Amino acid sequence: MVDEAPEADSSATIDADVIAESDKVAKEVDEAADAADSADDADGLPMDKVEAVLNASLDSNDVTPQMARVMRRQEENSRRVEESIKGTKANPKWLVPVFCAFMIVGLIWAVVYYIQPNYPIPGIGAWNLAIALTLIIIGFLMTMAWH
Repeated sequence: MVDEAPEADSSATIDADVIAESDKVAKEVDEAADAADSADDADGLPMDKVEAVLNASLDSNDVTPQMARVMRRQEENSRRVEESIKGTKANPKWLVPVFCAFMIVGLIWAVVYYIQPNYPIPGIGAWNLAIALTLIIIGFLMTMAWH
């Protein structure tokens, strides 16, 4: 059996170029922030520097194995969220107000009938309750289309 020399812990080291580049960009952003603060600039940081930091992506070869796994997991989670968003349907804007209105009008119709039996439609008697119940049921049936 050949004794292998213990390899350096590659998970604890990151390519020095990546660190140097990120330190350089961070230093430039800090300098730009100091310049913006001293000049009392309303815009704040230069957008090109901010975009450079935000768009900077690491190569999977330049990071530790743990960070590479985290990056892959984050990419997978982002993909899943995007796929789930694509499959969702939006409600029409009129749906909620209309079904709420049906239920409220039906409730008011029934209350008015109980308070004054000759109203809302005189002469039909207890059919006013049937109308109220129908309006409420229509409202509840419309809630089934709500996403």
